[in-house]
Amino acid sequence: MKKGTKLRIHNITAKAALKFGSEAWLLKKREEQRLEAAQMKCLRHLLGITKLDKEKNQCIREKMGAQNIVKEIKQYQKKWLQHVQRMDRNRLPGQTLTCRPEGRRNIGRPKKRWRDQLHFED
Repeated sequence: MKKGTKLRIHNITAKAALKFGSEAWLLKKREEQRLEAAQMKCLRHLLGITKLDKEKNQCIREKMGAQNIVKEIKQYQKKWLQHVQRMDRNRLPGQTLTCRPEGRRNIGRPKKRWRDQLHFED
């Protein structure tokens, strides 16, 4: 099977499964590493390369013409943010984006929010 055909199948199946629902994810460093590892496992399998061959991830991505999955997810999240900002504010996604809950947070380090990872300021 040709490399281009393999990449198209990868994009349709594996990458779609990895990116499913990612517009609202809060990506932590560990999750980014796991996503990248899963993508690289698929790409290595398509090329017939093992970890013992000690090929760098960047070289494998260049051979297949694939982009880093974490970068794609972040681009997708930015597009989703722009889409929500264009929506009517009466719709649920717009309300949740601008919502400011009442009350106080628990003591300790505050939980990271989706808005914080995009450097979104109202």
